[in-house]
Amino acid sequence: MSKSQPPVNSASFMSTVSPELEMEYLTTLNYRSGDLAAYLTEISRSVSRLIQSDWTIVTLCQGETGQIIASNLEMRRESASFSVHRTLAAEVVQSVRSLVIENRQNMRDHNLASEYHAYLGVPLKMRNQAAIGTICSFLCHPRSFTEAEVKMVELFAERAATAIENFWLYQHQLQVNQQLSQEAAACSIDLKRSQGQLIEQERLAAIGEFTTMIVHEVRNPLTTIELGLRYAQKVLQPDSDQQRLNLALKESERLKHLLNDILYYAKPQVLKLSRLNLSLFLDEFLLQVQDVPEAVDRRIKYTNSLPEVAVMADLDKLKQVFLNLFRNAFEAIAPQEAVDCSIRPGINVNSICIEIHNGGAPIPPELLSQIGTPFCSTKPSGTGLGLAISKRIIAAHGGELIIESSVSGTKVSVYLPMNL
Repeated sequence: MSKSQPPVNSASFMSTVSPELEMEYLTTLNYRSGDLAAYLTEISRSVSRLIQSDWTIVTLCQGETGQIIASNLEMRRESASFSVHRTLAAEVVQSVRSLVIENRQNMRDHNLASEYHAYLGVPLKMRNQAAIGTICSFLCHPRSFTEAEVKMVELFAERAATAIENFWLYQHQLQVNQQLSQEAAACSIDLKRSQGQLIEQERLAAIGEFTTMIVHEVRNPLTTIELGLRYAQKVLQPDSDQQRLNLALKESERLKHLLNDILYYAKPQVLKLSRLNLSLFLDEFLLQVQDVPEAVDRRIKYTNSLPEVAVMADLDKLKQVFLNLFRNAFEAIAPQEAVDCSIRPGINVNSICIEIHNGGAPIPPELLSQIGTPFCSTKPSGTGLGLAISKRIIAAHGGELIIESSVSGTKVSVYLPMNL
């Protein structure tokens, strides 16, 4: 490598070391994962002692770039890279054979730096026999190399190549282990989430069973009370008595509706699914919903950019959801105002979104995160069960109901999976 020329170091002319001692030293060299540089430096020093070189290096050659990764002499880091093009290292790597220059005067075509007169280059061969680099030795004086010396340097090169390959495999294994650890951590998180969901489902099932029992226990005496009130309504004639009885019956009726809602919320959502053209469904539903009492003097602005969209849904339960959402929207706005409704693509290509927006007063931030849970409502007499039931129905369809509120009003987004 004519472009990597450290100063000649006279200290490199060490006393002659017997090949037997270097061979013995080779067997004692021990490579440990993560200590590759020190191991290769020891190999370069051993080769230098063996053939009494002035400079011995270990190189890696990849494409047009080479890198000196070990040397028997101290080197500056910036001088470790070189261009492989037309170098002796390139010739060794391409031929996958050792290259010997005993005297530069006897060779016309070479790229040996002017201060060196002899050279020995040995390829670093992988298990597949491809060369990845070299062990190169430079000498300032002509020198003959015996076949035994070349063979010994090739043994050192074999050990160096094995260490480099093992290092690469070790690094790859570390990356694989890290990836597996990350995947295992993700699986652990998913498992914990699933366990949490299972525990929550079991908790809700227990609450649902208990709630059902309580509702049935309350219904029976409530029915008896209602029968007594209706009998009293027939018997008692004074207007003051009738007014009190009417009020009591209204409260009884309200309590019955509340119990029905609680019972409905506590029960698992069993769906009767069928393929439903969402556009046709909304066209028909929006005509019907304008007749509810909450819609008096209020309008609906409807836009649909996806006319042909189908979902698998329970028709009656879906009507229940949208009836509740539109009633809430109508109640939030003033007369002569409008509720906006639109169909658009969902978050991913396989989902659809139905948006219902009203321009009424925003939901207070402290309540927004709780909206959709039982008994949380912005209405003075509301129970919040209607929206809680709606969220459960949409979740049972594999969708999601999201509520957002700001100064421009409140938007409810219903996401449903499309039936392709």
